[in-house]
Amino acid sequence: MKSKLNYVLYFLLYTLLFFILSRASVYGQIYPFAFGMLFALGWANQKLWLLCPAFIVGMIINNHDFYGIISIISTILLLIIPYYIHVKIKKPMKKWELFVYAILSQTSRVVFNILEGVNPVFVAFEPIIGGAYLFACITIFEPLIIRGFSSKLTSSELICGAIVLMSVSAGLASCDIFGFSLVKLFVSLAILTIAYCGKGYYSLYFACIMGLGTLISSNNAIFIAPFVIWALAVVAFKFRNRAFPAVAIIASEAMIGFYFELYYSFGIIEFLPVLISALVFFIVPSKVYKQFSILLSCGSERMAIKSVINRNRDLLHRRLNYLGEVFYDMNNVFKKMIKSEMSPDEVIDMLYEEIKSTVCSGCSENKHCHRTFLEDTKQIFKQLIKIALERGRVTLLDLPSYLSSRCAKANVLIGEINTLTSQYKSYSKLVGNVDTSKLLISDQLSGISTLMKNLATEVDSLISFDASREEVLKDELIQNNIICSDAVVYEKDASTCMACVVVREEDVNKLKLPSVVSKICNQKMSVYEVVPTERAGLVNVNLKTAPRFDCIFGLASAPKSGKTISGDCHSIERLDGDKFMFAICDGMGSGEKAGQKSETTIDLIENFYKAGFDNEIILSSVNRLLNLEKDDIFSTIDLCTVDLKSGIADFVKMGAISSYIKGEDGCKIIESGSLPIGILNEAKATTKKVVLKEKDFIIICSDGIGDSFGSDNDFKDFLLTLKSANPQQQADEILKRALANNNGYAVDDMTCIVVKIF
Repeated sequence: MKSKLNYVLYFLLYTLLFFILSRASVYGQIYPFAFGMLFALGWANQKLWLLCPAFIVGMIINNHDFYGIISIISTILLLIIPYYIHVKIKKPMKKWELFVYAILSQTSRVVFNILEGVNPVFVAFEPIIGGAYLFACITIFEPLIIRGFSSKLTSSELICGAIVLMSVSAGLASCDIFGFSLVKLFVSLAILTIAYCGKGYYSLYFACIMGLGTLISSNNAIFIAPFVIWALAVVAFKFRNRAFPAVAIIASEAMIGFYFELYYSFGIIEFLPVLISALVFFIVPSKVYKQFSILLSCGSERMAIKSVINRNRDLLHRRLNYLGEVFYDMNNVFKKMIKSEMSPDEVIDMLYEEIKSTVCSGCSENKHCHRTFLEDTKQIFKQLIKIALERGRVTLLDLPSYLSSRCAKANVLIGEINTLTSQYKSYSKLVGNVDTSKLLISDQLSGISTLMKNLATEVDSLISFDASREEVLKDELIQNNIICSDAVVYEKDASTCMACVVVREEDVNKLKLPSVVSKICNQKMSVYEVVPTERAGLVNVNLKTAPRFDCIFGLASAPKSGKTISGDCHSIERLDGDKFMFAICDGMGSGEKAGQKSETTIDLIENFYKAGFDNEIILSSVNRLLNLEKDDIFSTIDLCTVDLKSGIADFVKMGAISSYIKGEDGCKIIESGSLPIGILNEAKATTKKVVLKEKDFIIICSDGIGDSFGSDNDFKDFLLTLKSANPQQQADEILKRALANNNGYAVDDMTCIVVKIF
């Protein structure tokens, strides 16, 4: 029921619009507006089954002679028939085709005007002006339907909107009912509403536009001055109480009519339109004006949104700092829980006292052994305990002859030493694993604390929004046929400019998009993220200052001959802050187990880097975690992070072979000297920073490739022979030569990554 009522209201609105435009003219001779509006609304996907009947009724009310009806029918047919033909053949109608159909629809009217003896100049100009009016209508309807009423219009769209308003004003100016002016009724009510809900100068613009519309229609400027005076009076008395602007417009109309005598005639009938509009303005509920205010105050609303963003950033900064302190305190607590290990001498002394109390306490020779020969006995017992700790057990052969000859409990003594040392080793291993776990947790808490504080520092400063650039950016994008419904430009820090634009999905991949944003922001910008919006068909495109460098890479790999699964794993990831990570993890050995170990290692490292932890904490944590497994399968790590802003490469190596940087001035070797990850509890990585230049190549490989060359210098000499600028071709050539050096066999798993900086 509600939808049917809406259709009735739309029909009445369209009928009124077409009736008004049928009376709108240029100089009282040319009537080009009604058919232009009809075709424009059809182009804007309004329902034809509502538009066409409304057009017929509205036009016939104004002109119902035979020629007029034929002209109306021909206009309707030239809209409906092409529309359904294009629907049938599934070919969208192009804009130029619409203009052709619109002009052709006026053929019968042109013929009838010629037969009736209308001035040929007027006859020729009517379809031409109607086509121009059609263009203006399409220009204003497209953004309003696509972007909505809350978005800011461009200067060209505002001009076209003004033309449409002028046509409505021209039609209303010719619709007096016994001296009662409909144009005065409409304009006065609109001025009151616009001034009350929006900025004052909006109503002045509107008054001037509507005044010009009456001038076009009647070639008389009689309404321009009154409309402007109304707007000035309303703006001057714009208060929260609606009575003041209502009284102001009534008083100004009385002065115009009775004192200044600007109208040809002025009486009660001529005074009624302003009185009625003031009364309607005063009695309309406030919630109606609140809704209208939203359409006219989108700019201030966005200012409020920006203020909320900065307020939330400040709150986030403080909370991240508090969280950082909490995790730092937890880190200290876990470190204090770690038990200090006993020295070897302390362990031997402890076990000696335990053996003396358990084995020798009930022996008849106890006093003789532990008093008369105390030092000798103590030395022998401690030596036996030391042997058991080192070798795992002692035997009768380890006992001195004089002790075995006079000790009645020699076998019991050996058994107790072996039992106690074995128990101590198990206990020590358990405590060591617990302490390692505590150290691992402590490292993580320390890393999280640092990460929280870094995030707090990052959001500490307020975002500086650039409203002037935002408006220019929207206009520039629309002029390049990229419909932009909203844009935000702000400075993230001293070197990074950020921009977010809301555009149609089909505009995302247009090359003009980043180039226009770069032009407005005065620096090269690149797209780094595309996010869907809540509104179908629109997406958020996020851009930021493009880094100084970029990189491309090539990858080549092969499993060990006879194996289907490689023990090598690799990672190539773009990190936050314009950084790239390239890594190769080589599990000791080859095959499935080595592959699983290296995959676990590389996944841990990759996720730590994505989370934002630094090198030291990442490698320390991963090393301790892998050390807990005790499976005797270890992994080498060859990792390189490249900062695309600064051009600095960080090399991190644990047991990996040398890496290489090849440039126009030669080839550098990045050597390694540390153990693989997971062997020792406290392992240190080999690190090195290198400043890169344009056209440099970074080459990192697993030992299956490195060992296929005689030495690092042999590999370096081969790299210098590679002339291709394509990193993938270089990676393929390296793998091909490594296999050739081993007669076509892969003696180990082989992986090679080549990165080109540009």
